Amino acid sequence: MNLRLKLVLLLAIAMLSAALSIGAAPLPRKGKVPPDLSEILSRMNDAGKRLRSLSANLEYTKVTVLVNDKSTEEGRLFFIKSGKNKGTEIRIEMQQPDSKVILFKKNKAEIYLPKINQVQEYNLEQKTDLVEEFLLLGFGTETGDLRKSYDVKYLKAEELGGEDTAVLELTPRKQNLAAQLTKIQMWVSEDSWMPAQQQFFEPSGDYLIARYSGVKVNLKLPGSTFEIHPAAGAKVVKMN
Repeated sequence: MNLRLKLVLLLAIAMLSAALSIGAAPLPRKGKVPPDLSEILSRMNDAGKRLRSLSANLEYTKVTVLVNDKSTEEGRLFFIKSGKNKGTEIRIEMQQPDSKVILFKKNKAEIYLPKINQVQEYNLEQKTDLVEEFLLLGFGTETGDLRKSYDVKYLKAEELGGEDTAVLELTPRKQNLAAQLTKIQMWVSEDSWMPAQQQFFEPSGDYLIARYSGVKVNLKLPGSTFEIHPAAGAKVVKMN
């Protein structure tokens, strides 16, 4: 898998895994939840079942260990869980440091680069199994199905930015998944059952940190949100 396509999938994964634990409203909590994996997953799963759409601010930090390089991108994301024929649709709008739009829908990923007025298209049909496994990280998937693809374990309780979180670790069981990600760590808020932070580890040792803020769920998003409208004369390039 080429580097840019891997990044597209990693960005999608970050967003999709957020959907596992974002629901219409925080679940009520009576006292601190004990570090019990089954209870944590149950609450996340219940919240995920109520999810239909979301918008949020996002920050991605990519660390390349070998050359000690760290880069951060900031922007917005939009997600909608459509009907069976449309499936899941995701729009990621990066605003800083460079503007670009990533659209993920119907087994296709598109990246629009306004600076050069170019749309790059990736056909993901041959990677359907891989994408479906990543989708197991969210969208109300039953815990049993999640555990078929990942070893899930509770690591610890940790305060993150003044918020109590439960840190979970997901390790891919299947080789095709492990070839892309060795593990995923997720800091889950014990108040809202949303992910406060996620970290995705690649086999090379490089990793991606995703942070979310200003999350709004189950909004009515217009269909145009999940379309790319490039400037006149844009060049379309099929990347695979």
